[in-house]
Amino acid sequence: MQATAEFQLIPLGAGVSVRREIERVVALLASRPLLIETHASGTNLEGELRDILDAVEAVHATLHADGAVRLVSYLKLETRTDKPPTLAGKRL
Repeated sequence: MQATAEFQLIPLGAGVSVRREIERVVALLASRPLLIETHASGTNLEGELRDILDAVEAVHATLHADGAVRLVSYLKLETRTDKPPTLAGKRL
């Protein structure tokens, strides 16, 4: 099933700067079979729903393995039955 998503990850307790963790997230997402578009507050994703969910799980598992103690994610998903959802279809 094709889907689009907005994904935001917030590492808690990592100090003032979370640049290292967010750069790691973007690299992990870029290694997946997804279209990604980063923006100021998160990342837009397009691809198969299973691939999106697997990527989110991999991000959490990897950052925890790298030493992150607490992660909070917000994931907004869209699926449709009338046509495949795309990020391009959301642009004005």
